[in-house]
Amino acid sequence: MLGVFLPAVALTLGAFSYHPLESDLKLDIKSIAASDSQLPAELQSADVRVPNFTYTIQKGDTLSTIFEMLDVGQADMYQVLESDVSILALDTLKPGDQLSFWLHEGRLEQLELRFNPAHQVVFTRADQDTFEYEDVRVEGEWREEVVSGEINGSFYVSAKRAGLSAAEIQKISSLLQDKLNFRRDLRAGDSFQAVRATQYVNGEPTGQTRLEGLRILNRSRELTAFSFEGQYYDLNGDSLARAFMRYPTRGKYRLSSRFNPYRKHPVTGRVRPHNGTDFATPIGTPVLATGDGVVTRVTRHPYAGLYIVIEHGQKYRTRFLHLSKALVRKGQTVSRGQKIALSGNSGRSTGAHLHYELHINGRPVDAMKAAIPVADGVDKDDRMAFDAQRDRLLEQMEASTRQG
Repeated sequence: MLGVFLPAVALTLGAFSYHPLESDLKLDIKSIAASDSQLPAELQSADVRVPNFTYTIQKGDTLSTIFEMLDVGQADMYQVLESDVSILALDTLKPGDQLSFWLHEGRLEQLELRFNPAHQVVFTRADQDTFEYEDVRVEGEWREEVVSGEINGSFYVSAKRAGLSAAEIQKISSLLQDKLNFRRDLRAGDSFQAVRATQYVNGEPTGQTRLEGLRILNRSRELTAFSFEGQYYDLNGDSLARAFMRYPTRGKYRLSSRFNPYRKHPVTGRVRPHNGTDFATPIGTPVLATGDGVVTRVTRHPYAGLYIVIEHGQKYRTRFLHLSKALVRKGQTVSRGQKIALSGNSGRSTGAHLHYELHINGRPVDAMKAAIPVADGVDKDDRMAFDAQRDRLLEQMEASTRQG
């Protein structure tokens, strides 16, 4: 997700503490008569009930405050949080996101998180004590544009002036950090171009963007980056990031629980996905980043415990749960094999272990079997497709230069 992540909720109940979303919350609750068109298309039907309340999150809101104002019990709130441990969507709430509540006799029946027109998460009551979730994503349409400028002052200031966001500038700096010292090497008159894609759903921008291509002309040299299959490569098809590691530890520990999207709860018998791989690690075992990336979250959850999220380009994300200690901070760039944490037994856990997840394009996959980048360049079987993608993006940049 681009932009600044704001902490989600400040809750306290018994021994549980839920860290605040990076905000001091204050919520304007509005009761609305919503139409079916406001719901995800996958959930629309002739007899769908409209929500009792829909809120737009503002700085200062907490999840517990919202539930209290609606007179919905904390038991319902924690039932949702227990279901959310499989996806941790509530931890990513930020001002501008929407929450819709469906109530029956004061009890929560359904909760919808609307992040943007292309992404909603819906929690629906399954029985007296549990909720099930559905992660609804729409691909939409991606429209490309070229953003270009000249260096006049720092790269950050020059790129902001040209129209790039802070998150996009950080990504560019991270991609080329081994090839360019952005403070020392750039000179006035150097130029840059970036092909940015913006997502639209039904003609409405979702706020999601991705960097497709990049070129920096630094005096006599040209630095490039092109997105292909979720990773970035230079003009020659050499990777700008090292390949992934399969395991997040130095040694190979016993797998105490494998990835299983169809795992049944031992008591209720309902399907409760296990979206990661559990390693039987003693408390204090060093946990390693499995690929180069940027830390986007270091926080605590009543069920997931202390956990870390790392973004690896636009396609890959990893999560590490039930930690005892974090050794990195949010916003920090990490390298493959770097020690980022110590394993533990925090949150709701049956014993000391490391829960490790790999997500591809926003979906959890089996990290032990998934096709992950293992080479330092574009595979020969994909070379023609990469060359075509690279040439198309270069042509857009050249066309923009001619028009300018």
